[in-house]
Amino acid sequence: RKMGEFPLDPPLSKMLIIAEELGCTAEIVTIVSMLSIPNVFFRPTERAEESDAAREKFFVPESDHLTLLHVYQQWKSNKFSGEWCKDHFIHVKALRKVKEVRSQLLDIMKQQKMMNISCGTNWDVVRKAICSSYFHHAARLKGIGQYLNMRTGMPCHLHPTSALAGLGFTPDYIVYHELVMTTKEYMRTVTAVEPQWLAELGPMFFSVKESVRDRIERKKRERETKQDMDAEMERVLEEERREREMQAKLRQEADEARKNKVLDLG
Repeated sequence: RKMGEFPLDPPLSKMLIIAEELGCTAEIVTIVSMLSIPNVFFRPTERAEESDAAREKFFVPESDHLTLLHVYQQWKSNKFSGEWCKDHFIHVKALRKVKEVRSQLLDIMKQQKMMNISCGTNWDVVRKAICSSYFHHAARLKGIGQYLNMRTGMPCHLHPTSALAGLGFTPDYIVYHELVMTTKEYMRTVTAVEPQWLAELGPMFFSVKESVRDRIERKKRERETKQDMDAEMERVLEEERREREMQAKLRQEADEARKNKVLDLG
């Protein structure tokens, strides 16, 4: 019901709702607002290298979504300065639009009695909230820079401007906001995710297969747990046996005391 109250695509509405459960609505509402504009950076041809270097300063290596969050937070810390935007090759009009959208979403959240909570610097929970909304846009690594959509099997590629492209290694699993077709199918706005999150948040779509090592470890843990349970059961049975022996001894002593008392009276 809450999803229908937001003027957003269903996945983004769901992202906001899951974010409340994970305690990161303040970050997700900013990310969702940033996704409402086409592109926050501009790249003048005559200053291409300079603008690329400026953009890279904002990169959060495992996530383009978090890179967008970082841009907004830096703009806010610089008092929403237009001059700051110009220095960093960022569209100030676009960020002002983001600020407006963000304010509207916060008003709707307040009407829906949703909490505006920040997770601070624990951005893993933000990635998990992002993961919760992109099951149909989840992909696994096939080759260098190439992924396969896990639902359709369609090949897709990291865009050269993605923060993940300069990560130094390629994450095994990612989710993306949308595909852009140029010379290839490029993924736009990508975030690295854990396979366990996909299985946990979308069990109807995904499951995590155990590796041989994981299976050996699991069986070892099961054996250890069984041994612990057997030892605990033996301890309980031993205590019960001692308790029975103690009760029998007390009854015997009580019987003997009664007999001696009868003899004394006689």
